[in-house]
Formats: sequence, structure tokens, C-alpha cells
Amino acid sequence: MRLSNTHGYGMQSPTVSVVIPALNEERNLPHVFAALPAGLHEVVLVDGGSVDRTVAVARELRPDVVVVHQTRKGKGNALACGFAASTGDIIVMIDADGSTDPAEIPLFVQQLVDGADFVKGSRFSHGGRSDDITPLRKLGNDGLNLVVNVLFGTRFTDLCYGYNAFWRSVVPTLGLPDTHLPQPADGSKLWGDGFEIETMINIRAAADGLKVGEVGSVEHARIHGESNLNTFRDGFRVLRTILSEYGRARSRRDRRAPIDHQRVTTESRGRMINRPAVGAMSLDLNTNTRRRTVADRTPLHVFED
Repeated sequence: MRLSNTHGYGMQSPTVSVVIPALNEERNLPHVFAALPAGLHEVVLVDGGSVDRTVAVARELRPDVVVVHQTRKGKGNALACGFAASTGDIIVMIDADGSTDPAEIPLFVQQLVDGADFVKGSRFSHGGRSDDITPLRKLGNDGLNLVVNVLFGTRFTDLCYGYNAFWRSVVPTLGLPDTHLPQPADGSKLWGDGFEIETMINIRAAADGLKVGEVGSVEHARIHGESNLNTFRDGFRVLRTILSEYGRARSRRDRRAPIDHQRVTTESRGRMINRPAVGAMSLDLNTNTRRRTVADRTPLHVFED
């Protein structure tokens, strides 16, 4: 499949940066990089201190890869470092273990072009599924998902999935920890540096008035290696994140201008769309590496919190 002009009507497609946090993923990167659509603006690999050939393999596979070394520990810090280094109009975050399918990127981009500010993948709606989640983790995800929807009035179907895309102008809204802050002396993580990052940014996108959409997505089992997730530890951390974000949202509700974030993203898109149509992005999907056709997944309509 070719997505040669996402906007249509002669307008230029947005540039896309793909951010990939990686820690000792040298065996998985060949599959992930081969499945990336052609025509991307840049691929940002964020290395978390790998002791294998992760960085070397990334450069061998894609000489133009942008390699960033995270400043602290944890997936949250890795993503924040990757977002800061990205220069595309749109940022897409995927995993380096082969669990997220890069062939789905055009679905996310299309929803953003159609008016969303933030688009998240869902394994449990509109053709999505998971080949990796255990019954216990599914039960926990469902419970946490319900809590968020009740507290924030959202309609998420998959809170804890980390396949997301958004306009780069949205990054300040997410309020991630400053990448220049030092690592705590006791080796612990700053709040937002761990796996809670996925829940945090999903909630903040909705709670701060952004237009949020969902796309059905397939989560595949990790190809090589073992996951760093811990069901109970990370589950409690996610619950703590939800309660913390609820308090944050309530305290901010009366003192923020509701239209500010919409204005920022709208102005950003306006500048992007009005650029001279030179070198418009063309995303070519490698049909030999795709495990499911894009046509099989129907995007959820964009909804507003």
C-alpha cells in the first residue's frame, strides 16, 4: 500500500518522526526497521544504555537513523528524550521488540490529518487484538481502563498500550519530566520516567482538552528477549498515576484556558499545510514484512473529551 498524499486536494503531507526506545534489542531491530514505511522524515532510536550491538545494528540497517542516549533510566525518560530530539510534524512512538506493527503508522497519521490532536492504538477495539497479553494483565487493564473512563469522562478502550501518535506541538501539553534533571542518587526513577508514562500521556491528552482518537492495533508477541514489565508492580504504579493525574486535572481545571492547546495545534498544522509542497512525504509499506493488511483495521472516529 502507498500513502502518497495523506492530505489530498493537493496539500502536502506532514513529516513523520518515529521514536523507538531500545535497550539490548539488536536481534529485534532488523524486523522492526524492515517494516517501517518508506518516506519517513526520521527514525529516532533512543538507547537506554545497551550492552549489546543495538546502536551499531541500528546504524547498519539505517545509516540516517538519529541515535539519542537517554539521560536517566526508564521508558518514560527514553520517550521524553526522543520527543525532544524529533523534528517532524508528527511523532509516532513504537516499541523495539517487534510487538507494535510499523505498518499501522499510516492509520495513525490519517486520523491526525483528519483533525485529531492525539491518536492511541487499541488492542481491544475495531479489529485490534493482542497475541501477548496474559489473562491477568487483561483483567488489570480492563479495571484500570474503567477507572479512567469514570474519573475523566473518556471513552478509552485500551489505557495501557504504548502505540501512540500526535502532533509535535502537543509535547508541551504532556508535561513530561525535564530530560536535563539528574538521576536520583538512590537510583530510583523520577515520576514519569517509568512505564507509567503511557498512562500519563493518554490521560493528559484527554484531560487537557485535546481531540483524542483511537485506532485498532495488533500487539504481537516480543520476538526475542524478555519483557521488563511486572504485572503487580507496574499495575500499582499505573493506578497511582491515575489517581495522581485526577488530582492534577482538578487543580488545573479552574486556571487554564480551555482553547489554548487547540489553538497551538491548529496554528502548527496551518503552518505545516501552507508550506511549499516540496518533497511531500510518501509512505510506502513493505508488503513482504507486514503481518496484517491496513485495510483490516478500521480507525475509531475521533472523539473529544
